[in-house]
Amino acid sequence: MLNYTHISDLSNLKDTIENAIELKADPFKNAELGKHKNLVMLFFNSSLRTRLSTEKAARQLGMHVSILNVNEAWELEFEDGTIMNAGSAEHVKDAARVISQYADIIAVRAFPNLKDKALDQSEYILNSFVKYATVPVVNMESATGHPLQSLADAITITEHHKEKRPKVVLSWAPHSKILPQAVPNSFVETMQLLDVDLTITHPTGYELNPEITKDTPIIYNQKEAVQNADFIYVKNWSTYEPYGKNINQDANWMMTKAKLGNAKFMHCLPIRRNLIATDEVLDHENSLIIEQANNRTFAAQIVLKQLLLNLNN
Repeated sequence: MLNYTHISDLSNLKDTIENAIELKADPFKNAELGKHKNLVMLFFNSSLRTRLSTEKAARQLGMHVSILNVNEAWELEFEDGTIMNAGSAEHVKDAARVISQYADIIAVRAFPNLKDKALDQSEYILNSFVKYATVPVVNMESATGHPLQSLADAITITEHHKEKRPKVVLSWAPHSKILPQAVPNSFVETMQLLDVDLTITHPTGYELNPEITKDTPIIYNQKEAVQNADFIYVKNWSTYEPYGKNINQDANWMMTKAKLGNAKFMHCLPIRRNLIATDEVLDHENSLIIEQANNRTFAAQIVLKQLLLNLNN
C-alpha cells in the first residue's frame, strides 16, 4: 500500500480489520516499527477525534508527530501556472516536496466547499499532496471520503455483530448545518466490501452519488427501512443534486428508541443531541458511539503500520 486515500487501498479489508482488533490487545507491540519515523499531520479543517486518535496511533507505533493547522498559518496555491500575486504565499508543489523531507508519512484533512461539485470531486487538496509528495499520504477526511472513519466503523461492526450477515441501515437525520457527504460515502463503500445486508434510508432528494451507492437498496420510509436492523448508522448529509443544499429539516427523521428497537446505534461524532438522535438513544447500552471513537485509534494505527512496513521493506 503506497497511500491510504480510499478504503480500496487496503489489499484485504477483512484481514485489516482482524489485525486492527489484535492491536487493541497489545497497542505497543510494534513500538519499534516507527522508531525515528515522522508523521506530519496537516489540518486544513479542525478536528477532535481524527487528530487525537491518529496522533495516539502514531505514538503507539513509536513515531514522532508534527501537527500543522495549515489555514491558520499560510494559504497554499493549488492551481498550476498561476501568477501568485494575491494571498497565496506558497505553491503546493513546493510545500509538499519540502514537507516530504521532514516527514516519512503525511496525513491530510481537507473538507469540501459544498459549492462547486466538480472542484470538490477533484479532491484537489488531497490529490495535490499525493501527486507532489515523495512519501505516503493518508486521508484524514477529504471532500468526498473519510476512509479512516469507515474502517473504524467496520471494526466496530465486526466486534459487535452476532448474526452471520447482519442488517446494517444508514439513515439520514436532520441537522441545522450543511454537512459533507464524506462519511456516508465511505461508510457505504466499506459496507459494500463486507458480508452485510446494507440499506440506505433518507428523504427524497438526499440521494448520494449513484456511482457510490450503486445497487444498494434505498428506502424513503425510515420506519420501514430500520425494521429488524442489527445496526443503524445515523448521519446527516447535504444533497448531491442539487449540490450542497439542506432541503429538509423534518424532525421526524431523528432517531428515537422506538425506531431503534434492539439495534445497535452508530454515529461518527460529534452529534447534536435531540436533533440527530435522542438522549435515550445515545445513552442506551446499545449505543456504540464511544466504542466507534475508540476504534478510530486502531483504524489509524493499522493503516500507519501497513505503510511503515512498506517503507521498511
